[in-house]
Amino acid sequence: MQVEEVEEEEEGDEEVEEELKKKPNPGNEPCFKVIVTHENGLQASDPNSIFLIDHAWTYHVEHARQQLLQVPGLLHRMANLMGVDFHGEVPDEGSIEQVLQEMWKYNQTYQLSQGTAEEKVPVWYIMDEFGSRIQHSDEPTFATAPLFYMSQQIAYTVLWPLRDLETGDEVTRDYAYGETDCLIRKCMLLPWAPAEVLDVNYSTPEPSEDHYQAILNENKEKLPVAISPPVYDKNKIFKVYTDIQQVLNNLKHPRFVFTDDERDADILYNFSHFKDYRSLSEERPHVMLNQFPCENLLTVKDCLASISRRVGRPDGPRWLPRTFNLHTEFPQFISYFQQRERRGEDNHWICKPWNLARSLDTHITNNLNNIIRHRESSPKVVSKYIENPVLFQREDVGMVKFDIRYVVLLRSVNPLKLYVYDVFWLRFSNRAFSLDELDDYEKHFTVMNYAPGVTLKQVHCDEFILLFEKQYPEYSWTTVQVDIFKVFAELFQAASAKPAPFGICDYTSSRAVYAIDLMLKWDTTRDGKSIMLPQILEVNFNPDCDRACKYHPTFFNDVFSTLFLDETDNCQVTCIV
Repeated sequence: MQVEEVEEEEEGDEEVEEELKKKPNPGNEPCFKVIVTHENGLQASDPNSIFLIDHAWTYHVEHARQQLLQVPGLLHRMANLMGVDFHGEVPDEGSIEQVLQEMWKYNQTYQLSQGTAEEKVPVWYIMDEFGSRIQHSDEPTFATAPLFYMSQQIAYTVLWPLRDLETGDEVTRDYAYGETDCLIRKCMLLPWAPAEVLDVNYSTPEPSEDHYQAILNENKEKLPVAISPPVYDKNKIFKVYTDIQQVLNNLKHPRFVFTDDERDADILYNFSHFKDYRSLSEERPHVMLNQFPCENLLTVKDCLASISRRVGRPDGPRWLPRTFNLHTEFPQFISYFQQRERRGEDNHWICKPWNLARSLDTHITNNLNNIIRHRESSPKVVSKYIENPVLFQREDVGMVKFDIRYVVLLRSVNPLKLYVYDVFWLRFSNRAFSLDELDDYEKHFTVMNYAPGVTLKQVHCDEFILLFEKQYPEYSWTTVQVDIFKVFAELFQAASAKPAPFGICDYTSSRAVYAIDLMLKWDTTRDGKSIMLPQILEVNFNPDCDRACKYHPTFFNDVFSTLFLDETDNCQVTCIV
């Protein structure tokens, strides 16, 4: 039923006036409630007191705008449901924008636990007019949960009473269901009950040792025992066991041969994460492998942010965009966002899952409600979106975003020995950059090689350097690259500064290849000079080396020679630590 809230105003009651002004769109939005009408009320124990709610709209966030534009009647229905003015026949940008902002008050989410990475991306849905009008209460009378009905391949929401209700009682649910911490609840409920959280200290020191211990336990990784570094005959031919096709096809170095028997191998070069280092170190300490225990401290986004706080300022180094773990640093993030808003600073953020690659389930927004609700899907970090990136002039398009991928080779942790492959890779956006149309993938993202029917612009690094120096004559690429390598050195020093599980484990039989993705942003020195500052975006384990092999056939020969033979002569690598 529709409810009209009548405020009993007393003369000069300024507090009530102020409260009314704070409401999102005062007086415009109709208020609805759901109530029990059955004359005998509802009994919680009665099997007939369980209800199904239909879903009006189910979608992936990146398709929302397109669907509102194209699906007949959808914009009309959503605008009505959300109290957005839309009376036209043809969808207009203004109404669509308003629905995209308001929908975070109505969105619910679920995700499938099986299938490909794409199939596991969270799905968002809006319940029908009945379900969407069930109001919040800290002491709810009902509970809801999504139910995926396999035989119809369709989802419903199940609604059931938590206690007996009489006729006229209101049906409510807890919008922050399951959360008991008062501050976290307040933050979760901000989309419906705006408030300031400015008194929360937004500094984010490095997490405690217990935090890292918990990560180790969750990963079920068993740390190795200490071993003496194996000594090999200098002409030894190494047997390699691998399940990576790119290695099988491209490793041609005479000192490596492949074996199909894992137990017979000197080197395990696996695609998936190895877990039981303890047994390997006890039973076959001479066997080398292509990963380090605890390397997830680099390759998982929330851990990368945590260990980076060992460098420079307590909030993290200048080379990593300011990052919050939405699971453990939620109130700090809200406080920081609101402080920036108050100071009139740029507030664009990028919300990323901890451990999905290829920009899946990654969203750019300046809408706080959007970020608050994204926390309810999969575990996320939120990082400051780089609002002033160094851009690249594409003749066909204009000034576009680009990112750079370097392949680094970690030979050992103690002493730290780090190499970088001399060829780097570039990825470009397909549309000119501007801080709008935040859901336009081809404007804000650079990963194009997995999207069907999308142009993939490729430029070799040698050609890029010439074009870059032509576009930015005051900046020599050599100097930029020196800064980039300095950042890599600092990152790996931080990652190996503490013993496992608080840092990458110093296991003498481990070696690894990582890909580091970075961008450059503009910054200003104290004396007002513009500089290019490298910004690390992520570190990838076992990166896709397809392009590397295609254009540089000796890529894996160089990698294996550097990591397993300690021979870098005639290899396209540079030692940076």
